[in-house]
Amino acid sequence: MGRLTRSESQAQTRAHLVSTARDLFLADGYAGTSLEKVADAAGYSKGAVYSNFKNKKELCLEVLGLIHATKGAEIAVALGHGDTMEERLEAFQSWAEDTLGDVGWTMLEFELIVLSRHDPELREALTVTLGAARGIAVSLLTSFTESLGMTLSIPAEDAASSILGLGVGLGIQRAIDPTISARVVTDSLRVLLATSSPM
Repeated sequence: MGRLTRSESQAQTRAHLVSTARDLFLADGYAGTSLEKVADAAGYSKGAVYSNFKNKKELCLEVLGLIHATKGAEIAVALGHGDTMEERLEAFQSWAEDTLGDVGWTMLEFELIVLSRHDPELREALTVTLGAARGIAVSLLTSFTESLGMTLSIPAEDAASSILGLGVGLGIQRAIDPTISARVVTDSLRVLLATSSPM
């Protein structure tokens, strides 16, 4: 295998830092994770972290983007699992029960949202990050309904925002009380599908 170019080496370092930071942020939260901890755990100097990220907020926002993309890929697998609509919805329900309310992910997002109250720059960056998550949700919902030969009765953006908002709110509740069922999210998706029309 040939030697890595400078840009390849930088990309590899950045990816390793993000992966390490994700594990630390999920385990210890935003406040409990420092850039020094990330550097030590990843085996780099603190300077290597700062050469890739302006500050901890920027690193955490990239981690959130990675988490959103990962969860989106998991949902895509769930919604494609099975021959019938009901089998696919049950696969999604299983994902929701296993994932919504994950303490590390949920509380990390919640920490950043609270911090953004007095930080306009962070609030603006979070708006972009959450907008990207909404875009993933729109794409997933559109692909799912098209695969079923259905057209939603409301715009896909509105439907995705509704499901996403419900999932986020339920996730916060389940992070506190994991006995709460996630079925309401799947049932809401069923209602949307029931009011859809054939393509």
